Amino acid sequence: MMSNLSQPTIAAFVPMRHSSERVIGKNYRLFAGKPLYHYIVESLLNCPQITQVCIDTDSPNIIEDAQQNFPNVKVLLRPEHLRSGMTPMNDVLLNSVSQVEADYYLQTHSTNPLLKSATISQAIDLFVKSPDYDSLFGVTRLQTRLYDSEGKAINHDPNILLRTQDLPPVYEENSNIYIFTKTILEERKNRIGYQPLMFEIGRDEAWDIDEEVDFRIAELLYKTRQESLNS
Repeated sequence: MMSNLSQPTIAAFVPMRHSSERVIGKNYRLFAGKPLYHYIVESLLNCPQITQVCIDTDSPNIIEDAQQNFPNVKVLLRPEHLRSGMTPMNDVLLNSVSQVEADYYLQTHSTNPLLKSATISQAIDLFVKSPDYDSLFGVTRLQTRLYDSEGKAINHDPNILLRTQDLPPVYEENSNIYIFTKTILEERKNRIGYQPLMFEIGRDEAWDIDEEVDFRIAELLYKTRQESLNS
């Protein structure tokens, strides 16, 4: 039950493993002068709707750095059996929600450094004001010609060459933001519920770092944004 109808409690989780396969040490690697994970944590701390920010990690580097730089952030030590790169994120989150009480839970990643506090707040407000939905997840609009592995068109008729901007949009789950309840996570073993609300985020803000090229592009986009703000 919600603790306060007008101001629900919201706990935000940032899960981070110490090791990563494709971009070594990416969670704490320097990005535009600061460890990568600082950007999303700062964005979350600047959201007035968020009651508690939590880092779930097995990284001694992140634990030590977070204690020094983010004393108000709760650090959850990830247990041994959940540290494999093959462990589903939903299993990690089930462990996290068992340790932190809240009306709603929000999860994002350190690999989304361009995600703004205002966008997170907008997603929260939209979800809280949308009682017909039981969860929310971030998406990126795609208007491009897509094909399946057998070469069959997915979202267009190859015999009618529409301009890409005139194609009906499809949406990619971008992993930037999820909002859900403990009940939904426990029942479905999934962050996405029975009636999810898709929340669109612009491509330039939704950039997710999976590979080295993503790191470099995201860093360039961030520096360009800062130069524009300072000009």
